[in-house]
Amino acid sequence: MSRPITRLSVNPEQEKQLRYLIKQPTTSQRMVRRSRIILHRMEGLSQNETASLVGVRRTVVSQWENRFKSDGLSGLAEARRTGRKPSVSEQVKSEIISEATRPPKGRTHWSTRSMAKSKGVSNQTVHKLWRANDIKPHIKRTFKLSNDKHFEEKFWDVIGLYLQPPDRALVLCCDEKSQCQALERTQPGLPLGIGHIKTATHDYTRHGTTTLFAALSYLDGKISHNIAPKHTHVEWLRFLKQLDAESPEGLCLHLIIDNYSTHKHAKVRSWIKWRNQRYRKNFGIDRISLHFTPTSSSWMNLVERFFRDITVECIRDGSFASVAELTDSILSYLNERNLNPKPYKWRADGHEILEKISRAKEALKKASNV
Repeated sequence: MSRPITRLSVNPEQEKQLRYLIKQPTTSQRMVRRSRIILHRMEGLSQNETASLVGVRRTVVSQWENRFKSDGLSGLAEARRTGRKPSVSEQVKSEIISEATRPPKGRTHWSTRSMAKSKGVSNQTVHKLWRANDIKPHIKRTFKLSNDKHFEEKFWDVIGLYLQPPDRALVLCCDEKSQCQALERTQPGLPLGIGHIKTATHDYTRHGTTTLFAALSYLDGKISHNIAPKHTHVEWLRFLKQLDAESPEGLCLHLIIDNYSTHKHAKVRSWIKWRNQRYRKNFGIDRISLHFTPTSSSWMNLVERFFRDITVECIRDGSFASVAELTDSILSYLNERNLNPKPYKWRADGHEILEKISRAKEALKKASNV
C-alpha cells in the first residue's frame, strides 16, 4: 500500500501571488515554472506527477518545495551565487584609481598600458576601472581665470549690452583675426567620398598673412569687415571710421572690444573724443562708446564665436596659393553669410557664471596650497 500524498501548505495570499506571477507576461519562465510546481503540490499532486507536468526532474520539484517551506515566496527567487574569485585584489584596484593622478617621474600622465605594467594587470582592467570612475588622464583642458581688479564691473557692463541693448544704439562685437595664413598644401589631396575620408598633406608652403577686422552686429548677426595686411592702430582706426560711415545717423555705436593695446592707442582715443564731441552737438549722444572685456576674458566677445566658424569652414582646411586667393575666399564667405546672417544670442545667466568662476578660484587656491 502506497503512502498518502501530503499536500503542500500555501496560504491564500501566497496562492494569489503565485497565480499572478504565472499570468504576468513579464515574469521569467523559470519563475513561472517554480510557481507551477508549488501550485501543483498545493493541489495534491505527487512530486512525480508535478515533475511530469512541469517538465523537470523529481529532485527539482523537491528542491523548490523545500525552499518554499523554509523561505516562502522569497525562496523561489534566484539565490546569489559566489562566482569566480576576483583575480585583482581590492588593494590593487584602489592603487590604480588613486595613483592615476600621480604619474611616474619623467612623464606627464599614465596610460592604461603603463599603469597595467606597473601593477601587473591587463590594460583592459585599468581601462574598466578608470572608465567606471570617470578618470581620463590623457585629456587636458585649458583655462585662464581673469585677474582683472574690475572684473565684475566690466563683466556686467558687457553682459548688460547683450541682455538689455540700449535704445537708439547698435551693439557691435569687434575684434581682429590676425595672422590668417595663406597656406598651400604641397600636393593635392583626395576629396571626401563614400568609404574614405578627405586627405591633405601634412606639409605646406607659406605665402604670407593677412588680418580680418570684423564687427558682429548683436541685433541681426551681420558682419561688417575689412581686410588689411597689418593690425596696427592705423588699420584699427580706419576700420572704426568705416563703421561710423556705414552705420545710420542718430545711433550710438557700442563697441565690445578686448584690451589689445591697438584699441587703446592715443590717436584712436583722440579721434573718438573728437567724433563724439561733434556728434553730441547734432544728436545729443556720443557716436562711439567703448566697452572693454575683462583681461583674459575674450570668451565674452561674441565675435570670437564667429571667428571660430570662419576658421573651421573657410580657412583652416583650405589650400591657398597666395594671400589674394585667401582674401577672396574670406570675402566670398562673408558675403554669402551676410545674405542670411546668423545672430549669436547670449543665454547664460550672469550670476551662475560668477559662481562658477568663484568655485574655480577656490579650487585653484586649494591646488596651489597642496
